[in-house]
Amino acid sequence: MEIKRKNKTQLLSKIATNDRHGENSPYFDGWKAYDNNPFHPTQNPNGVIQMGLAENKLCFDLIKKWIMENPDASICTAGGVDKFKDVAIFQDYHGLKEFREAIAKFMGRVGGNKVTFDASRIVMSSGATGANETIMFCLVNPGDAFLVPSPYYPGFARDLRWRTGLEIVPVDCKSSNNFRITRAAMEDAYEKAQKWNLNVKGIIIANPSNPLGTTLDIETMRSLVAFVNEKNIHLVCDEIYAATVFDSPRFVSVAEVIQDMDCCNRDLIHIVYSLSKDMGIPGFRVGIVYSFNDDVMLCARKMSSFGLVSSQTQYLLASMLSDDGFVGNFLRESSKRLAKRHYVFTKGLEQVGISCLTSNAGLFFWMDMRLLLKEQSFEGEIELWRVILNEVKLNVSPGSSFQCSEPGWFRVCFANMDDETVEVALNRIRAFVLNRENQESNRSKRCWRKKHLRLSFSSTRLYDETTMSPCMISPHSPLVRAKT
Repeated sequence: MEIKRKNKTQLLSKIATNDRHGENSPYFDGWKAYDNNPFHPTQNPNGVIQMGLAENKLCFDLIKKWIMENPDASICTAGGVDKFKDVAIFQDYHGLKEFREAIAKFMGRVGGNKVTFDASRIVMSSGATGANETIMFCLVNPGDAFLVPSPYYPGFARDLRWRTGLEIVPVDCKSSNNFRITRAAMEDAYEKAQKWNLNVKGIIIANPSNPLGTTLDIETMRSLVAFVNEKNIHLVCDEIYAATVFDSPRFVSVAEVIQDMDCCNRDLIHIVYSLSKDMGIPGFRVGIVYSFNDDVMLCARKMSSFGLVSSQTQYLLASMLSDDGFVGNFLRESSKRLAKRHYVFTKGLEQVGISCLTSNAGLFFWMDMRLLLKEQSFEGEIELWRVILNEVKLNVSPGSSFQCSEPGWFRVCFANMDDETVEVALNRIRAFVLNRENQESNRSKRCWRKKHLRLSFSSTRLYDETTMSPCMISPHSPLVRAKT
């Protein structure tokens, strides 16, 4: 059997069979648990609720309404079928001109129209996954390294390194300063990589952060740009959650930051974007590479032939994103709904003593469960995660799967369910926490009883050191003298 398995492996490539995909992680194990036992309010009310998938389902009604009012935007309707031939035939790697212009305009609007993006620099890819891998293929050789501030998205193991041969070096960020990216932490990671004889080619960040749900402030962004310029390495900014900001401070794109920096080598700056999170359409597989480096842009466009966006999708979205009225209303309403859902969830947790990192963006929050750990270790974190997954039936993702340097943090996604499921999830969490508190209280009482029982036996022995009956008090006892 072992020989047969070995021969099978030898028939496949090392890229296909290596273990760098990152699939063997609690992050993906939670998804599998949900797939095997998915919650349904009537058909499976005791199933696992999916809170590990960062999906935005809060504004589908707005998109549906627009599509119904604009049937000619789709080539698969009676109103748009006349365009079927023009759209269905071969399209070059650049993509439809209208699509690239609409995406560039949308990216600018999401950033508050502080920057004008050049449509000619828009390079398509199959989702952010493909975009992240494409930019790495352009920048690194196998064995090169990228610094990644932690905690970071578990999928980076797959997206950045699986097929490229890249090494990831975490930049450890701490809860003591709300996981901010500091210059000292970047220097420490850079020096560590050098000690390991790794050639550092750049640093990649997610802004807004996944999993923290926070936006980077301008000073931190400037520090990052200064750092890569001093080291002459690349800065890749994953901005796929740019339009999910629901509270201040506002989102600031790296494209805006470098406008005001005189000593900045723009050839080192690159952006990854997608409509999967901001518009809630991951199934459309729309990813974008936007580079200020002409050579990178040309290389990325050649590579994009392996993961283009379908021309039918481009045609529909070009029309939708060119509708200024729709886009403005969508962005405003999405922000309101995300803010409301975030408030409902975090306030519900607050009522049972669970706090979360203060956040203002994303489709998730960073939940602090350190007080519920039986021991302050990653083993204790995984033990708690298993209880939450298998007994409470909630798929939340443990911080260790995000390479967090401190145990006890969990990412909780809140925008991928309806209001009724939110209430079920909150009720389960409340019941779990109260039950845990009762268990701790009973355990404390038992410990108190045992302690005092031992003291009682010890006291009895104090007064029973003679050969007299244990029930009799010695005439020399201080208790007798106290009575007389």
